[in-house]
Amino acid sequence: MKLYIKSCILIFVCLLCVLPLMSQAPFSRGINLTGWFQTSGPRAIQFTKFTKKDIANIKSLGCDVIRLPINMHAMTSGSPSYTLDPLYFAFLDSAVTWCEQLKIYVILDNHSFDQAGSTTAGISDILIKVWSQMAAHYKNRSDYVLYEVLNEPNGMLTSVWGPIQAQAISAIRVQDTKHTIVVGGSGYNTYTELKNLPVYSDNNLLYTFHFYDPFMFTHQGATWVTPSMAPLAGVPFPYNLATMPSCPASLIGSWIESSLKSYPSQGNAAYMKQLIDNAIAFRTSRNVNIFCGEFGVYNNNSNDPDRCQWYSVVRQYFNENNIPWTMWDYKGGFGLFKKGSNQLFNNDLNTRLLDSLKLNVPLQTSFTIKPDSTGFLIYTDYIEAGIEDASYTVGSIDFYSDNLPANNNYSLYWTGFTQYNKVSFDFVPDKDLSKLVSGNYALDFMVRGDEPGIKFDVRFTDTKTTETGDHPWRMRSIIDGSVAAWDRKWHHVRIPLSSFAEQGAWDVDTWYTPQGKFDWTKVDNFEISTEYTEIIGKKLWFDNIHISNLDTAIVRVNEALGIERNYGYGNIEVKIAPNPMRNYTEISFPIQSESAVKINIYSISGVVIRNLNDQTCNQGKCMFTWDGRTDRGDEAGSGIYICKVKTSGFFGTARIVKF
Repeated sequence: MKLYIKSCILIFVCLLCVLPLMSQAPFSRGINLTGWFQTSGPRAIQFTKFTKKDIANIKSLGCDVIRLPINMHAMTSGSPSYTLDPLYFAFLDSAVTWCEQLKIYVILDNHSFDQAGSTTAGISDILIKVWSQMAAHYKNRSDYVLYEVLNEPNGMLTSVWGPIQAQAISAIRVQDTKHTIVVGGSGYNTYTELKNLPVYSDNNLLYTFHFYDPFMFTHQGATWVTPSMAPLAGVPFPYNLATMPSCPASLIGSWIESSLKSYPSQGNAAYMKQLIDNAIAFRTSRNVNIFCGEFGVYNNNSNDPDRCQWYSVVRQYFNENNIPWTMWDYKGGFGLFKKGSNQLFNNDLNTRLLDSLKLNVPLQTSFTIKPDSTGFLIYTDYIEAGIEDASYTVGSIDFYSDNLPANNNYSLYWTGFTQYNKVSFDFVPDKDLSKLVSGNYALDFMVRGDEPGIKFDVRFTDTKTTETGDHPWRMRSIIDGSVAAWDRKWHHVRIPLSSFAEQGAWDVDTWYTPQGKFDWTKVDNFEISTEYTEIIGKKLWFDNIHISNLDTAIVRVNEALGIERNYGYGNIEVKIAPNPMRNYTEISFPIQSESAVKINIYSISGVVIRNLNDQTCNQGKCMFTWDGRTDRGDEAGSGIYICKVKTSGFFGTARIVKF
């Protein structure tokens, strides 16, 4: 019996020893989906940059988690309230829903990170306010959702950062006691700082660290490092004396030169494993769960076979030690696609890298541009999928202006620009428009300007090839007062592609006059450009930009633009309270004299879901209640809705957010 008891005790002790290896995150491997919510604000988010299909593609590789970096603090109204924008929540809700539907975990990563600056103690106020709202908003979501307090805090000791992080944890738990919270140390979430974190009482935490060692290999070619590592190239992995480059002249005397001298002893798998052991030791000592939120190698100046070998070493050691991971990133310099490619899932995946990560390798085919045979949308309520924002402006571009849009819910609003600025739509991949040119297709759009004297170019730019003497040639059409009256009303513009005239090319600080070389089979961009000084200081709106062979566009909004507001536009100021709403909200607005009133509630896609009221209102303040239901009596789902109010001679809109 004693022997039996001793055996049981021994088994129990062994189980305790391996518990940290068995009690990890519910996911194992995944990818950072970068460049989507990492913008200057909600109105700069290109919502169609990624779709549910992209998330399904990622899952098909064998991934079970997505880390979603979000410039969360930029999604707020700023000091002092830091209220998160309803538009941001609408976009993020869709992404979260897609992940839940596909049964893939999503880490909502607060990536409000300035690598050139330091995290300050004052960030606690922002974290508390932002995470209180996030937790309240997502507390009833599934267990597929996780929160990450802050990516890569730096410039302060972990002994200072740790208590600040504790305040954020507490703020989340006031609202949400269910979801896992991802936490980490300072020093850019380095593995050596984990041990300096305080012992948190919360038992539903996942401790994160990042791994980019040896730095001389993983970041060769990186321009965001000080000093720039752009001149450094060809550093091998593992270290090889025969192929090891010398230190570039511009980096001699810097810390980079010192690190290169240490590379012979650091550029190997054994050294890397020793570093990762810091995180493993922390897990064992605290009996907590750990997770590598970022790791990777920049592909700009690294050799691809060596790069893949590095990933293989890291992935294998993570797997041997049961460390879940999300690599940095999906599309980009650290990504899964071949360098310089269109980054198309069926054509451009780096299969060698996928194999190094032991991800599924889908069949890849060669890509060739095929002529477009039908028209296509460029911008409606969003930049369309397959098109990327490549704009350059000193002013601001709002892709989601609800200030009397021509159609549906939003228009593109551009202000503060100077000469030679541009709104640029980059076709990915390039387009062959030759058949559309010969088939009488036209560029079709709505435009509105705020005062006379506006003049700008619309143009297509082709792809610069490696052929000697080739440049990014332009075909343009000039838009001025002879095309549209600048009276703060919408005007329909239609320009046959065949009527565009070659303008020339600007290439590496040199202007080239037209040479008849523009190639409609390799169109890279469509652009709106402020070439003329007359336009400076003015404002522009665009809507429903597309290529079509049918002239069917209708100016649906004939009102002149009124006073601009952040929420509620038009001649009537429409107020919504409460907003966001749950079970009901009240819609109120002033009216100057007795008038018939029509109120419609639209979905985000522009469909009328509720005809709220058609009746006569007396002079004064009118108020109506929406119970959150459709005309059929069904409960409308959570999301953004548009309320449009029309009276005799007046018009107003407002955005409603429904939880």
